[in-house]
Amino acid sequence: MQEWIVALSNYSATRESILQHRFLADVCGELWHRGEFDFVVSHSEVDNSGYDVIIEVGAVQRHIQLKAMHSAAKRRSFDIQTRLATRTSGCVVLMIHHPQTLTVESYRWFGTPPGQKLPDLGEKVTRSTRGNAAGYKAERPAFREVSLSSFQSVESVVDLVDRLFGSLMAEDEYTKP
Repeated sequence: MQEWIVALSNYSATRESILQHRFLADVCGELWHRGEFDFVVSHSEVDNSGYDVIIEVGAVQRHIQLKAMHSAAKRRSFDIQTRLATRTSGCVVLMIHHPQTLTVESYRWFGTPPGQKLPDLGEKVTRSTRGNAAGYKAERPAFREVSLSSFQSVESVVDLVDRLFGSLMAEDEYTKP
């Protein structure tokens, strides 16, 4: 199993891409199942926008930052881009996955109902994971450290889609940013 844990770090971009595809397959598959065929998925081309993907269903538009953690990890916090808080309906979805198969075992949620701002990110500024030549790890003022305990457990993909898009029945109550 150790080989897979090492690969998660060495091939992090590959892992992120696979998990993003799994997330989109889960969410879009559930939308399709519900009869919501008219949805739009957009991706961020740069890593400074605060989100990884936008999903739009009817009048609900979600800017989503994706985070991942393997099920054996001891991680207790995540770095969240502050620019996400400027987006109406911004949210963070944490994917807890199996380290070898990359199967998503569960989702966790940091967000609010559609049309509302992201919960407060707190004041704890993160530091770079890499030090300079002297070992100093600079602050990253555009990021805040959010504890794992701030993320709510999600029962299923059905629950995740409900959190992302609400009932989808009363589209007029939601507005695009």
